[in-house]
Amino acid sequence: MPPSCDWVRVQWKCERNDDSAGGALSEPDEGAETILRTTADTEEFGFQLAQTLHAGDLVVLDGPLGAGKTAMARGIAAGLGVRGRVSSPTFVIAREHKPGERPNGEPPVTLVHVDAYRLGMTGQSAVDELDALDLDTDLADAVVVVEWGEGLVEKLVDSHLSVRIRRDIDTDERLVLVRSIESHRS
Repeated sequence: MPPSCDWVRVQWKCERNDDSAGGALSEPDEGAETILRTTADTEEFGFQLAQTLHAGDLVVLDGPLGAGKTAMARGIAAGLGVRGRVSSPTFVIAREHKPGERPNGEPPVTLVHVDAYRLGMTGQSAVDELDALDLDTDLADAVVVVEWGEGLVEKLVDSHLSVRIRRDIDTDERLVLVRSIESHRS
């Protein structure tokens, strides 16, 4: 059975009202792609998204190389208040970031940041390598953010957030769409 999707109402300001950097941000229409004009906007979007996340949540970041997936993950990390620098875990596959004080006062939560791009390149299947990461165990106590994981990590949970990021190569703007997806796993 294919997954069912529900649009997540983005309840923060994300799209600039004017063409200048640093202008006021306005709330997008429900179901509309959100325009993020700068890396800072992408990180702020992630920060605000993190305010809705709790241990057990899986966020799948989808987008081509250079779309802003790691910038989004940095924003999520900042919104969760995790400690330490957040960078792409490309060669280590997964990096755990210890909880710190959350800016919104919610209970602290660990962030597990995964880059699934290289899974399956060692001769093992990507599914076997994913299983070896034991992310289903991490999900009990952490927010798990996966770059390049679409079509692979959904089996870990009954529902997850899909954050699709596309970059306009002419303007460098990012178009972001957030969906809550029911996985219907068996």
